[in-house]
Amino acid sequence: MPKKNILLICGGGGTEHEISIISAKYFLDQLRQIEELTPHYLCIEKDGRRTNLEGQDCELRKAGEIFNRETKETITLDYAIPCIHGPPGENGQIQSVFELMGLPYLGAGSEASIHCLNKVTTKLWLSALGIANSPSLFCYENTAEERERIEQFFKEANEDIFIKASNQGSSVGCYHVTKVDQIDDILSKALSYSSYALVEKTMKARELEVSVFEFKGEIIGTFPGEISCPSQFYSYEEKYSSSGKTKTLVEAPGLSKEIKEKIQEMAIKAFKGLNLKDLARIDFFLTENNEIYINEINTFPGHTPISMFPMMMENHGIKYGDFLKDRILTSIK
Repeated sequence: MPKKNILLICGGGGTEHEISIISAKYFLDQLRQIEELTPHYLCIEKDGRRTNLEGQDCELRKAGEIFNRETKETITLDYAIPCIHGPPGENGQIQSVFELMGLPYLGAGSEASIHCLNKVTTKLWLSALGIANSPSLFCYENTAEERERIEQFFKEANEDIFIKASNQGSSVGCYHVTKVDQIDDILSKALSYSSYALVEKTMKARELEVSVFEFKGEIIGTFPGEISCPSQFYSYEEKYSSSGKTKTLVEAPGLSKEIKEKIQEMAIKAFKGLNLKDLARIDFFLTENNEIYINEINTFPGHTPISMFPMMMENHGIKYGDFLKDRILTSIK
């Protein structure tokens, strides 16, 4: 049987461009070990060019092809992996392109991607599904009326909130607010990243994560892992800087069987209810009173050396290469 041509597209030019490229290298290593597949790396550069591993300019054509402008070679694609964190990879744009091409791809569809990248929409869906999530409100402009609403929420939240750009990942456009006079400036900053800002009560809680994925016809939720962040704010720098003090634990210690099962149940319910596909990382808060809230849903989680998603899957007993092979060959058939 001829090998299947797999498009591995990364970059994107957004705020998580560099992290996307690191994740793509992980995928490339995994794909090269699957003999049925031939990966083809393509990076969307910050200037908009598409380049391969050799730095040659390429086109991604609507017929589901890569055309190399320098060698004039055309490669017909069988499947795509949109390894782009944040826009245009997690906001439905690249998925819509693949759907127009008729090219199957890894990860959530265009509609689910749009819903989950937007923190406001995610919360509306979770609430409609009866899935607990942290207290919040949202706004779309910085006006005296909106600031008054936020200030009232700030008082009710014990003067400790986060203001977050709605459509960003990796804590980009995310700000901790503990003084009322910070609200005006920070709201403007958050709205400079996205059309909406989410205002959320700071949760005094453990931060847990679950890898949810499809494998051999089953939706699987791993045991929760844990993010232990001394600064209490898992910022972009803390996530990816070599000087970060945060610890990631593949299995969160000290959880009862009941709590583990409840978190897994909520994660799988969210995965199904928001019509996700293939993979997602679902983040939780666990309070001192054992209250469980979903924080966020990441439809294409990081795959860097310190990323939790692949580590939790491997800890569950499933090799990442086996997961990829299953998803790709099942979709192509």
